[in-house]
Amino acid sequence: MARDFIAINWGSSNFRSFLLGDEGAVCDAFAEPAGIASLDRSGMEAQLARLVARWPDAGMIYACGMVGSNVGWEDAGYVACPIGLEELAARLHPATIAGRTMHIVPGLACRRAVDNAPDIMRGEETELFGLLRAGRLPQDGIVALPGTHGKWVRIEGGKVQEFMTAMSGEIFDRLTAAGMLASVVAAPAATGAAFKAGVDAGFKRQPGLGTALFGVRAQVIRGDLARDDAASYLRGLLIGSELADARAIYPLEPTVTLVGAAPVCALYAAALAHVGIGSQAVDAADATAQGFAGIHAARRALA
Repeated sequence: MARDFIAINWGSSNFRSFLLGDEGAVCDAFAEPAGIASLDRSGMEAQLARLVARWPDAGMIYACGMVGSNVGWEDAGYVACPIGLEELAARLHPATIAGRTMHIVPGLACRRAVDNAPDIMRGEETELFGLLRAGRLPQDGIVALPGTHGKWVRIEGGKVQEFMTAMSGEIFDRLTAAGMLASVVAAPAATGAAFKAGVDAGFKRQPGLGTALFGVRAQVIRGDLARDDAASYLRGLLIGSELADARAIYPLEPTVTLVGAAPVCALYAAALAHVGIGSQAVDAADATAQGFAGIHAARRALA
């Protein structure tokens, strides 16, 4: 018999869950800041038990994100690219938690053609395949997922071929929270003249990023950059450097698809436009649920 199923995006900081109908419709949702980083094993078990008690009649349980990492409940490993939704669904990792079987989505791994360097992602794969399933991503093209660890993904024929990760978001957060640069930052980042100047500096790589980062402090101290503009310049510098890396690896023209929170996507769209590259943002509100719906459907087809 068709039954509702549970889908969980269990990251480092947050626990987001959905009750989905057998055909993938969202029946209910629940979220709270109960990420893997804040829970020991007994806490993870208690978290899942509470969720099952909330939806006692649900059948299958799926999960993605850091729950399947080496610091999560059980390491689900990585599957190699290129890969599509059906292949991913065939590689789910079953784990027992709180007396239930939870099918964990593995992460993706690749070696980029340009440098043979390895890269990994965990959690974003479910979102990407959800958007592909919903027809919101191109079957061929470059998709960027800006964030703490931003991803640039090359998709061909509806499959993830390879990707690169940039730590621009984490670097910005850490540099503006503590240390020498934090002392010269006075206002949030915005897409004005200072931001564009930072994009130019990062994109041209003259000088390199390490030197340019300290230069932010020097510019403020010497009066070349207003303290209120420091965060904007710094953000632009980091994004511009990231764009230079991405363009060196992938054909970004004419358009990059952006997936993520609206404020950060707006920064990336402005930076891309400044260097002559178009972009389009997609609605990703239900991307994870769509991904789980696709995984569930593919798994049923394989059964």
